[in-house]
Amino acid sequence: MSLVTIILGAGKGTRMKSNIPKVLHKANGIPMISKIINQVKTLLPNKNIIVTGHGKEMVQDILKDDDSLIFVEQKEQLGTGHAVIEALKNLEDYNVDIIVLCGDIPLIRSQTLESLYSLHKTSDASITILTSIQDNPTGYGRIVKENNNVVAIIEEKEANAETKKIKEVNAGVYCFNGQNLKKSLEKINNNNEKKEYYLTDVVGIQVNENKLVKSFILEDKEEMLGVNSKIDLAVVSKILRERKNYDLMENGVIFIDPNNAYIEENVEIGIDTVIYPGVILEGNTKIGNNCKIIGNTRIIDSQILDEVSIESSVIEESLVENFVTIGPFAHLRAKSHLKEKVHIGNFVETKKSILEKGVKVGHLTYLGDSHVDENTNIGAGTITCNYDGKNKYETKIGKNVFIGSSTMLVAPVTIGDNAITGAGSVITKDVSENSLAVERSKQIILNNWRKLKK
Repeated sequence: MSLVTIILGAGKGTRMKSNIPKVLHKANGIPMISKIINQVKTLLPNKNIIVTGHGKEMVQDILKDDDSLIFVEQKEQLGTGHAVIEALKNLEDYNVDIIVLCGDIPLIRSQTLESLYSLHKTSDASITILTSIQDNPTGYGRIVKENNNVVAIIEEKEANAETKKIKEVNAGVYCFNGQNLKKSLEKINNNNEKKEYYLTDVVGIQVNENKLVKSFILEDKEEMLGVNSKIDLAVVSKILRERKNYDLMENGVIFIDPNNAYIEENVEIGIDTVIYPGVILEGNTKIGNNCKIIGNTRIIDSQILDEVSIESSVIEESLVENFVTIGPFAHLRAKSHLKEKVHIGNFVETKKSILEKGVKVGHLTYLGDSHVDENTNIGAGTITCNYDGKNKYETKIGKNVFIGSSTMLVAPVTIGDNAITGAGSVITKDVSENSLAVERSKQIILNNWRKLKK
């Protein structure tokens, strides 16, 4: 039987106190709904339906590149049962299994969903409910069983003293027989305080019809934690970071202190790379093997190859090749490309620049819109003057060039191979290869000037 997944993401999340739809808030670097979509994809569903409502345009914009998703709008917030009714309008055939889950439970694991679905199929249940054993079940819907089968879900406010002793609670993830679900949804009503249609009512309807309802108990009860506030968001993000760091260590990464490194969900790191405390790796960053990333370094959406050493630096949307050393206190801005054995030192900033193999830029330098060829040495205080207030211009520096300290290179300008610029020069014209370029005002010394002034 084929599988359809439905992710409920229509709620506003008023307790979040935010203009952003709740499911788009990031848990360890990615929107919660994206995390959940990634988990359900391991089930290979035939259809993956996203129910939107508040901020639907924002949700669809974030997920627009995923062609596997079907978006359904729940125009009125009339409860979880109503949301599923709207989603089912996209099915022509109800002879399917249907997994329903909320878009605000980013801790759910793909293995859990696979196990839930496996039990549903092997038990031939009409409904299989994900549950958890809680030491303090207050506030959760209790799972009432007879002969190990579920016979009711009783909410806290409706539970008597005996029912409140039950520790197995509803985790809010369900697997349904599609045909039975469709028939049951036609029978639910909104005769309740909130005038909403509840998906949990389907359980009572099917139990009364002698349908088999099973539960699958979570091994890790943290997985059912939902996000209803920014405090909850911080809690689940911390758990996801811990999972990420331990998974990386299992796969060969070395952490000096795994509790003090912030590695987002999509980051990849190779074996024997050492991560020091205070490191922040964000977005789609990829780090190679045998690298050393030292404290207060932040890397965003960048690729770092093998044997690279980075200390206390910021790298954004850049490519760093093998055996490069960076920092401390360097800043690689977008579209920087450092090739093999480049050295970038203290307080060096690059932007939209290519540094070829062996280039050395020791300190106090800005290279913007530049191409620096192999084995060139850039002296301290060098600046490429790439912007005239209206347009950006390129600086080209050849091979084996020595740029003297405090050289101003006024773009567009080209420095030929093996050329040298004198310290303190302002270079406004091209310098041919093997040449020395010096541009300085005549030095004037007025002897005894201070005594004469008095």
